[in-house]
Amino acid sequence: MSFEQLGLAPALLEALEKQKFTEPTPVQVQSIPVVQVGSDTYINAETGSGKTLAYLLPLFQVLKCELRAAQVLVLAPTHELAIQIHRVACDLAQHSGLDIRSASLIGGAAIDRQIERLKKKPQILVGTPGRILELLERGKLKVSELKTLVIEEADRLLADESLEAVQKVIRACPGRRQLVFVSATEQPKSKEVMEQLSPNLVRLHTDEVVVNPNIDHFYVVVDQRDKADTIRKLVHATKTKKAIVFTHRNETAEHLAARLEHHKVAVADLHSTYDKEVRKQAMQNFRSGKATVMIASDVAARGLDIPGITHVFNLDIPSKGKDYLHRVGRTGRAGTQGVAVSVLVRPEVRLVEQFERDFGITIREVILREGEMFEVGENESLRTPSSES
Repeated sequence: MSFEQLGLAPALLEALEKQKFTEPTPVQVQSIPVVQVGSDTYINAETGSGKTLAYLLPLFQVLKCELRAAQVLVLAPTHELAIQIHRVACDLAQHSGLDIRSASLIGGAAIDRQIERLKKKPQILVGTPGRILELLERGKLKVSELKTLVIEEADRLLADESLEAVQKVIRACPGRRQLVFVSATEQPKSKEVMEQLSPNLVRLHTDEVVVNPNIDHFYVVVDQRDKADTIRKLVHATKTKKAIVFTHRNETAEHLAARLEHHKVAVADLHSTYDKEVRKQAMQNFRSGKATVMIASDVAARGLDIPGITHVFNLDIPSKGKDYLHRVGRTGRAGTQGVAVSVLVRPEVRLVEQFERDFGITIREVILREGEMFEVGENESLRTPSSES
């Protein structure tokens, strides 16, 4: 199946070609025809599978460029994800030549500036629920022409403290509007809410393989007190160009950031305890290459699709296999080779053994010696493809 066979307009085909998107992903093949005809849709697919374009492309197809009013509203749980979606929409508009404007409306940013953006009457709005609701209640955001409401990371927005704000936004929208829910995972609570909001929901689940064959998996066993310093040594041993380090705890992230910075490693700390402006600057530094390593929790990094990740390091390994795949799946994208290394204490080895059984992968034990990484029992250092490229 090609993008052309999916019936996309020539302008969109040209935009995709300019951005080097050669063929649709499985989730795009399933979603584009369904979303385009206006059906309420639930798009469930893995991180990195192309979900954003799976709904933006068909919505661009049906947008009325001449109508200067909000026609699509996308709700996202985090500042970073909202900015990412907004950027994808802007790129699509720019490369297609279509007269479509997008505006980001996020909490923590100057609301007066956002109100000025709304005066330009963009057709696409991307924002966090709290800020969208505030603009609606102030009467600064008009949604009378809204055709589609997209709820990103639906398992999160429909199952926590954001739910009330999301419900209020939905009630403010026209009664006859399309709902599109998007998520990489599905929780019982969010499923129940989706069914209540849309009894005729079309559910789309991709059958693509979740294990990326382009990732080399490793683990190293150390004492708990040595974990942070081991990450530092791994960054140097693997000669990483762009890496994400996942950690569970705030104090661990702060300690690791200080340790890496002391050793002249440029760090972007995206951990969820930081305020939005700090996180925004951290993300900009990481995207631009000013920072080599980004430290993040699962919550802080959810939904983000950052190109060029060569390595993923687990300072704290997740207990669930699916969470492990979500994390490591951020490397090895677009046909490149990626590397994932988990830093464990000895009792945690049972987790990687379980992941090996569950997913049919091999996770090799390594040691660090003289600034290089060696597989246990081997004398030749591991020069990973990502560190050589």
